[in-house]
Amino acid sequence: MQVGIEQCSVVVPTVGRPSLDVLLDALAEAPGPRPAELVLVDDRPAGEPLRPARPGLPPLRVVRTGGGGPARARNLGWRSVRTEWVAFLDDDVVPDPDWYRRLAEDLSDLPADVAGSQGRVGVPLPADRRPTDWERGTAGLATSSWITADLAYRRAALAAVGGFDERFPRAFREDSDLALRVMDTGARLVRGQRRITHPVRPVDRWVSVRVQAGNADDVLMRRLHGPGWRDRADAPLGRRPRHLAVTAAGLAAVGLAAARRPRAALGAAAAWAAGTGEFAWARIAPGPRDRAEVGTMLATSALIPPLATWHFLRGAVQHRRVRPWRGLPDLVLFDRDGTLVRDYPYNGDPALVKPVPGAREAVDALRARGVRVGVVSNQSGVARGLITRAQVDACMARLDELLGPFDTVQVCPHGPDDGCTCRKPAPGMVKAACAELDVDPARCVVVGDIGADVEAAAAAGASGILVPTPVTRRAEVEAAPRRAATITEAVERVLAGGW
Repeated sequence: MQVGIEQCSVVVPTVGRPSLDVLLDALAEAPGPRPAELVLVDDRPAGEPLRPARPGLPPLRVVRTGGGGPARARNLGWRSVRTEWVAFLDDDVVPDPDWYRRLAEDLSDLPADVAGSQGRVGVPLPADRRPTDWERGTAGLATSSWITADLAYRRAALAAVGGFDERFPRAFREDSDLALRVMDTGARLVRGQRRITHPVRPVDRWVSVRVQAGNADDVLMRRLHGPGWRDRADAPLGRRPRHLAVTAAGLAAVGLAAARRPRAALGAAAAWAAGTGEFAWARIAPGPRDRAEVGTMLATSALIPPLATWHFLRGAVQHRRVRPWRGLPDLVLFDRDGTLVRDYPYNGDPALVKPVPGAREAVDALRARGVRVGVVSNQSGVARGLITRAQVDACMARLDELLGPFDTVQVCPHGPDDGCTCRKPAPGMVKAACAELDVDPARCVVVGDIGADVEAAAAAGASGILVPTPVTRRAEVEAAPRRAATITEAVERVLAGGW
């Protein structure tokens, strides 16, 4: 099916680096049709608002995460858009002038089984000297697979796998993990013809030491995808076995010296020195070999093996019981009376609509993470003649004033004996809410205070969380597969993946 660029949104996570202005200037000045919108996800913990507006940009929106890391930032970005495609760009790349046109061509007429399209990356290196170790590492992006420096995904594919795994705290491996999970669904990823330039950003001399934290992320990848993950992700093993050996030799030298075995300690120290020297030369030889680069390579080559080993072992402990990423649900539906607001039976008075403690904060926490929220409410008082539908609507309007806006509101006005398919525990309202928002019920959560709420969720194929109140029967509490003491705890559980 042919897709126009108006069915694509561009998401750029950023920490406000100066390179963002270069990217925005390039997007503003480029000719061609514009995508539906450009979403900047401000991932700084605090700071002055970004000022990205300039003539020529697509419709622009800025959302903030409060500093959750690149995976969370991208998740908030794609969850906040409704287009068929989402194109991710890093904030330190420069798209070619024909990027819009090429993006439209890349996404046009893709088969239904293609879930993603990767752009092509160029990394400029100095022409008058050999590249440094850092420059060579950055140049590897040009041949990397499925990096989100420029990668467009179908939004439905992102929703199906829960988006980016937020347990990857750095801009490292989170894109490879997503690609493998998307391909595990049977979908394909392809390379397009659009191009970006990824300049080598300036760094201090210790950057190669800091990036060793990524060894813990490699452990997480193995736990999630098995020992063959590197072949699937085109991620070479690198020097980790040598780093382990060099570190072991260094520790042995220290231990043997402490045990007063000087000859053995000297042999182990020689092995450590030989391994460290070989590593340093492997980094120095292809580089410019000037004083600054050689000094940096010597200093960092002594530190990298033990730090790489430490982070690898840390990851082995931290991720020893990791479970597959499910992500956040696309929709959380709340029962009204007894869950969001205090329960006044058959209430038709908006003045009596009073939120329970923590309700405002709970629904806002979901919205802040890009999760849509709605209400599903039995109102049999209408069928019983105790209240009118107009009164129900007035109370719902008051609820919206206090806790809204809600993305969907479903009301059943029927009585228990009317035989309708919408009254909980029937699944009608849950299914209707999901259909209205184009959400798979399997990625929906229903939070309520009685058994009918969680039964409706189960009947619709959604998850249910029971928040018991004094009116909740003991049998309902015991039968509920998931329980929380308060609405706050229920939402915290959802945001932690426990749904």
